[in-house]
Amino acid sequence: MLKSLQRQKHKLGTPEGQIEVLDDHHSINIPSFESKLTELNQLPLKPTKIDIFQINVGKMCNQVCAHCHVDAGPDRKEIMTRETMQQCLDALEGTDISTVDLTGGAPEMNPDFRWFVEELSKLGKQIIVRCNLTIILANPKYNDLPEFFKKHKINVVSSLPYFTAKRTDAQRGDGVFEKSIKALQMLNAVGYGQEDSDLKLDLVYNPAGAFLPGDQKALESQFKRKLLEYDIEFNDLYAITNLPISRFLEYLVKTEKYEDYMVELVNAFNPVAALGVMCRNTISISWDGHLYDCDFNQMLELKVNGPQHIKDFNVQELEKRDIILSQHCYGCTAGAGSSCGGTTT
Repeated sequence: MLKSLQRQKHKLGTPEGQIEVLDDHHSINIPSFESKLTELNQLPLKPTKIDIFQINVGKMCNQVCAHCHVDAGPDRKEIMTRETMQQCLDALEGTDISTVDLTGGAPEMNPDFRWFVEELSKLGKQIIVRCNLTIILANPKYNDLPEFFKKHKINVVSSLPYFTAKRTDAQRGDGVFEKSIKALQMLNAVGYGQEDSDLKLDLVYNPAGAFLPGDQKALESQFKRKLLEYDIEFNDLYAITNLPISRFLEYLVKTEKYEDYMVELVNAFNPVAALGVMCRNTISISWDGHLYDCDFNQMLELKVNGPQHIKDFNVQELEKRDIILSQHCYGCTAGAGSSCGGTTT
């Protein structure tokens, strides 16, 4: 049923498509996202400049999180090959793209993860790894990840739903909070998140239900104060809105909160946030090398306008493309905005 819902949602981004139909029992009438941008003379939405390569190196993960828009887990077999990684390296070489953002699943579970990081380091790119923290303790072969991250000066970005065990474990699984605390302490021990260190450790907060995140700075202050009780320090906290796709969409439909959540997103639409959405400076690359405007479009299989595979990468063409939009884009433009780097306003 979920894939059927998502396929129908693909068709909802046209200006004339005012009605979003999920199934016979769930429908709402809201303006299309494109019509919102048309009112603001912001359509078509164009890139500013491609500055970030966000690469999903596989959907395999040691966790099964309730809000995961990738639908990642231990049973997923989609893994980026070294050949596709090499195509990414070839595409990056000779460009002034500054940042490579590695995600998954748990990106560290890709057997060629360390080789890829080493090759990216040779290109002089800033590397972000979206680490779920528990992977560091999942198997002895991952225990040295903090040292590996330090060696390559990786910006570690880690999801921590909350600063209590009850809320974190409810979202990410039993025992996740305790393991996350231990992993954060291990990262601190090698210098991450320290005031006098250039090793950056950032946390990600996603709401635990069908509501928008609170003020990012206020949440960051709360997290810093509470985590100091565990002698943990970090740099920044990113508050990211849950988008109505994959597992979170399934949750919304199952709990009959989909309509209310979509109305909340639409009512919170912020035109300033729309100007700062991450698809304007990012290209998302899937595990099999296909290109998308963002990782949410990737999960909905909405490929870019322009070259659609990394082997055909052309930065000039892609910087002229029209960005593909649909109703889930309301999630990135609600309130203070939402991106993989937190709020946009």
